[in-house]
Amino acid sequence: MKNLKKKVHFRINLKSKHLLAIMTMFCGCCIVATFASGVTSAPLQEAAGVLVVPFEKSINAIGGMITDIRNSFRDKQDLLMENEELQAEIDSLTAQNNRLIQDQGEYLRLKELYKLDEEYSEYPKVAAKIISKDPGNWYDTFMINKGSNDGIRVDNNVIAGKGLVGIVTEVGPSWATVRSIIDDSSSVSAMTVSTSDNCVVLGDLELIDEGKLRFEQLYDQENKVTVGERIVTSNISEKYVEGLFIGYVNEVEQDSNNLTKNGTIVTPVDFLHLKDVFVITVNKQDSITGETTAADSTEGGTDEE
Repeated sequence: MKNLKKKVHFRINLKSKHLLAIMTMFCGCCIVATFASGVTSAPLQEAAGVLVVPFEKSINAIGGMITDIRNSFRDKQDLLMENEELQAEIDSLTAQNNRLIQDQGEYLRLKELYKLDEEYSEYPKVAAKIISKDPGNWYDTFMINKGSNDGIRVDNNVIAGKGLVGIVTEVGPSWATVRSIIDDSSSVSAMTVSTSDNCVVLGDLELIDEGKLRFEQLYDQENKVTVGERIVTSNISEKYVEGLFIGYVNEVEQDSNNLTKNGTIVTPVDFLHLKDVFVITVNKQDSITGETTAADSTEGGTDEE
């Protein structure tokens, strides 16, 4: 009974080449037997159709999938290359656009300086670029790239945009320091254009956040000074030449003494984005000295006569 319960295990070890030879011989025998017996091949064709056709379809499907994957991969590579080319073109156009914007900004600044040069054509000027400034957002104190080698001296007036910027406080051979009129320590003797009433314009780094300056000590006994009045440097100023535009009156208030007025001025200069300036290379003292010399010369001639 124990022997009957034992299972018999058959193990056939055939190499692939042996198996292929056996199958080849079998197929050859079937072909010979078919021709010898005259038996129709229809059953074999049907069997082949049942076995081979699905296999062939599967092979074709797999081949199609591989082709689709290869085409998809090629399309992806083409898209990546095209994307890189487009990105390079976009970068190039962006760079060109940035240069155009910079050139346009430079053109507008130069155009503004040209107009300013024409407006104050009676004064000799030197164009300069700002190369550094004190910490902070505003150009209250800054350095330019021109100095004594270019004829610049201490107390030369500086203009930009559409009006007065400040005054030269220190000079080197190829540089100069400028204190602008918005600085808290700045004080400019000014006057109104329509009435020639004198006042003092004061720097205020807090008020300049609103684009404004302060003025005080305005003698306007006839109450003619109103909002929009133009304020320029005064003829009695010790350090500023006459007639440099400072700004427009924004508001006017009566002082407690009822004799003078104070208020604010809107400046036409963008003290947040200064880049190029003009330095007027004559000082107020030069004109005063010239007038004094001319007067002395006239008096001397009279005495001789």
